[in-house]
Amino acid sequence: MTYRSDGPGISGAGTFLYDRDCGFCQRAVAFGRDRVRTRAAFVAWQEFDLAAVGLTPEQADREAWFVYPDGRRFAGGDAVAEVLIHGRFPARPLGRALRLPLVRALNRALYRWVAANRYRLPGGTAACAIDGG
Repeated sequence: MTYRSDGPGISGAGTFLYDRDCGFCQRAVAFGRDRVRTRAAFVAWQEFDLAAVGLTPEQADREAWFVYPDGRRFAGGDAVAEVLIHGRFPARPLGRALRLPLVRALNRALYRWVAANRYRLPGGTAACAIDGG
């Protein structure tokens, strides 16, 4: 099933797009659902109509995305911050803090490191490796 940006199962709070082939990403999504209790939807990018929101498979494979129904998009660490903003306390203030300029720079750098090394992290496998990463 392919989800459209305005289709079934897409949350008004936004949709977090992740890599279904990555064990680390699946564990991170489970954490978001179970612990953060965010109102955001989680959809594997492979099951989402990327073209409807102006994304390519290469972009979605390189980093996670958070997409709002109005078309706003956030990538990488900024996407993680958006998930947290739609979560319960204490995730919400943490998400807002991750939007602050200096903290945002650190968040983005940490996300890039995690993305480049996700195959080495708990739950990661060789399928998690990013080509050229």
